[in-house]
Amino acid sequence: MKSVAASPGSETVGENNDWERENLSETSHHESLLLADPWKPCRRTRAIVKECLLKLRCCLGRVCGMEWYGYAALGVLTAILSFLMDLSVTKLLRAHQWLYMKLEGNSLLQFFCWTLYPACLCALTSSFTHNICPFSTGSGIPEVRTMLAGNEMPHYLSLTNMFTKFVGLICTLAAGSTVFLGKVGPFMHLSTMAGAYLSNLCTLTQDNKKEDAAGEMMAVAAAVAVASCFGAPVSGVLFSVEVMCSHFALRHYCPCFFSAACGALTFRLLSVWSGDEETLQALFKTNFPTALPFYPVEILLFAFLGLLCGAVSCCYLFCHRWILQFSKTNPILIKMLTAERGLYSGMVAFLLACLTFPHSAGQYMASQLTMKQLLTSLLDSSKWSSQSHNASVQLEPEPLLEWSSSGSPVYLSLTVFLLMKMWMLVLACTLPLPAGYFMPVFIYGAALGRLLGEGVAYVSSTGVTPDQQWASVNPGGYALTGAAAFSGAVTHTLSPALLAVELTGQFSHAVPILLATLLANALARSGRRPSFYDALSISKRLPHLPSLVKACPGLPSTPVGQVLGAKSVQLQRAAGPVEVQHAVNTSTETQIPVVDSHESQILLGFVLRSELLVFLRRCKPETLDKHLDEVCCIYPTSVLLSPHSTVQEACSVLNLVGAQTLFVTDGGRLVGLITRPEMKRILEDLAKEI
Repeated sequence: MKSVAASPGSETVGENNDWERENLSETSHHESLLLADPWKPCRRTRAIVKECLLKLRCCLGRVCGMEWYGYAALGVLTAILSFLMDLSVTKLLRAHQWLYMKLEGNSLLQFFCWTLYPACLCALTSSFTHNICPFSTGSGIPEVRTMLAGNEMPHYLSLTNMFTKFVGLICTLAAGSTVFLGKVGPFMHLSTMAGAYLSNLCTLTQDNKKEDAAGEMMAVAAAVAVASCFGAPVSGVLFSVEVMCSHFALRHYCPCFFSAACGALTFRLLSVWSGDEETLQALFKTNFPTALPFYPVEILLFAFLGLLCGAVSCCYLFCHRWILQFSKTNPILIKMLTAERGLYSGMVAFLLACLTFPHSAGQYMASQLTMKQLLTSLLDSSKWSSQSHNASVQLEPEPLLEWSSSGSPVYLSLTVFLLMKMWMLVLACTLPLPAGYFMPVFIYGAALGRLLGEGVAYVSSTGVTPDQQWASVNPGGYALTGAAAFSGAVTHTLSPALLAVELTGQFSHAVPILLATLLANALARSGRRPSFYDALSISKRLPHLPSLVKACPGLPSTPVGQVLGAKSVQLQRAAGPVEVQHAVNTSTETQIPVVDSHESQILLGFVLRSELLVFLRRCKPETLDKHLDEVCCIYPTSVLLSPHSTVQEACSVLNLVGAQTLFVTDGGRLVGLITRPEMKRILEDLAKEI
């Protein structure tokens, strides 16, 4: 007992001394267990190592919570994985390019080299992922969003899935711009898997364990992935808020920024240490003029570009939804995607490679450039149209040389690129392999903006406009604006506007980029059209409520009373050991409702399953029967639902309150209960009706 006259300071000292004594006793306990076990080798060494680890944990715990070390480790680990992936992909792309150049002069061998390399890689990736872990295909963002909404999908977080997705994504990216796929979505899934295991590790080393530690680490991991891919921490957090989380908690705000900053810094430092960069800088170098980046009248052109990107995104999303529906209903395609995945991927990759062969239609699409080189060339601030018509220019810049290799005007190359890549990207979305879809639409939007910028530059250079100030139009600014607007319209987000600024460091175009992205989003969201990731969730029948709202607005307004399952196990206040034993045997819930009596059905609260087990143990050695309310504590329920409450309201309460069980009552009478597994079943049933 503490003395009544003890001061608060003495209590704190006493608590610290008790905490240190507990740690010392825990250390001595582990040491004695290790020394007492004669079957474990190196008993004394193991005891010393464990004692040092416990002391280290105590020292680190005094600085800050162990979860913050987990956030830093997540950022560093994700950045290392991203750098290793980029390094491996770069080596494979250079090997392919070297082999293609060595066959210069033999068009037939160059054709086979150009087509068979990506076809074999895609076929190998599809077969490998299907045989090792079928859950590793696709983007992964729809599944991660579903898990962050509270639905458990443990097979998507396994180490096997992580290894398969990492290797498969390297092979997909090594196919180059021929297949035209990116890495953001699958890498976000990889980061989430790493975050889940780091969360388990932090939980094991913590004395006070958080209930929602895994969900918090997964929300942080989604932001770290974008930061580790592009070195853009702020837009990574914003993308996580907009795309990944249905309800973003403010307690995740600081951890997201801290971990994203660690990931972005590590990713850029690894580039410097490897010799690729001289110092920390933007990922894509641009040389936009800063004195006068654009004229006020050009704001109207940027607004028109935003509307144009929104209209094109509606066409793209329509084609994407159609191909998803077609792949689910066509019997031939269903058979190919289930039994012959490798053959299907190889055939599609071979077709795309034939169309992008540099000696055929590929010469109009700059097909020899990689994804990064494509974006870098499109962001070039020089005017390609004036240079291509200037005969005095002896040495053309490399971007213009690639886009006008056929001798045709750049307008033709950009137009062919936009028309061909539209349906080629839609077709590539059906490939059953790990692939991202954000970077391709980002580059597509840059090409769309570049075409408009080159047109404006050409009109201003021909003297149509009397004002000579239009002679300094920057087509690269239109390309950057188009990239942000089109990708934002496809994903229904505004974070690409900030991502475009962070990728290039061009804050001078922040206002036009934001204006165009807002207008593109407004046009793309009209008519409650689902976004790209919503369409994937709907196609996969995932129990993700925001996606179901986009597909059918009337489904989430369904009353809870219509979708409740069988009536749950309940106990009356005067229940005896026999009734309690029956409830424990027939129910697996952690919270069992308690009613006044089975006749009245008036809900009094709930009792914990752990206390019911204690109640049964106490009643066994005693001869007299005891009632439930005499031994167990009946906890009152803070949140109750009505049978007329909608499914959307119930799902929001589960996510916001963090409750595991919600009780449904009608006039105080218990009707049923909704748990997280029950909510998942309800949403899955609603998804089947679409």
